[in-house]
Amino acid sequence: MKHKKSNKSNLENFSKLFMLLGLVLALLITYIAIEHRTVESVDDNVMAYTTNMQDDEEEIPETEQELEEIKPEEQKVAPPPVLEEIEVVEDDDDIEETVIESTETSEDEEVIIEEIEEVEIEEEVIEDVPFSIIEDVPVYPGCSGSKAQLKKCLSENVQKLVSRKFNVDLAQDLGLSPGKKRIFVMFKIDKTGNITGVQARAPHKRLEAEAKRVVGLIPKMKPGKQRGRPVGVKYSLPITFIVQE
Repeated sequence: MKHKKSNKSNLENFSKLFMLLGLVLALLITYIAIEHRTVESVDDNVMAYTTNMQDDEEEIPETEQELEEIKPEEQKVAPPPVLEEIEVVEDDDDIEETVIESTETSEDEEVIIEEIEEVEIEEEVIEDVPFSIIEDVPVYPGCSGSKAQLKKCLSENVQKLVSRKFNVDLAQDLGLSPGKKRIFVMFKIDKTGNITGVQARAPHKRLEAEAKRVVGLIPKMKPGKQRGRPVGVKYSLPITFIVQE
């Protein structure tokens, strides 16, 4: 015959309850442990921070600066101002006064005008000007037109005159070597329009003399002007000829 157990004595019915109680207890213990560690870490940080603050603070010793007492003898006393001597002048003494004469003249006074000496102003001397830069070129007889036309006309007429009057046969008689020969001639058309200061350079002295003779045949011209004044004009003339074999 089997004995039946009562429902109250059967512990299997409480197994779920025991499991829940154990789970709650385990969670409670875990929570308490976590809270305890958090409080300790916070306290440690606060302590460490407080310690660092205390270390950073330097103790500054209080110093008292004693002021030296200035003795009365050492105090510098400013010297009293020195009064200049005042000279008392009696009313009876004569005092020289400085009288400033007026420069104004009245109608009654006679005004004397000094004679003004005339000073001659020397005119600016303009030296001889080269033919290439002269403002107003000399005018060859029979030439007219603008400045450029007058310059061209003068050059052409001088060259024609030299070509007609120069003795070319002279070069053949001098026994010069065949070929092209040149004579460089320089002269001046002075302030009056005459030809002066003729210079020549040639392979032979007789050729130089011939060149000077021919240039001397140039007629008198109307003088050239610079800044409206007659001036001497320098002119250079190359003479070229060929010596035949």
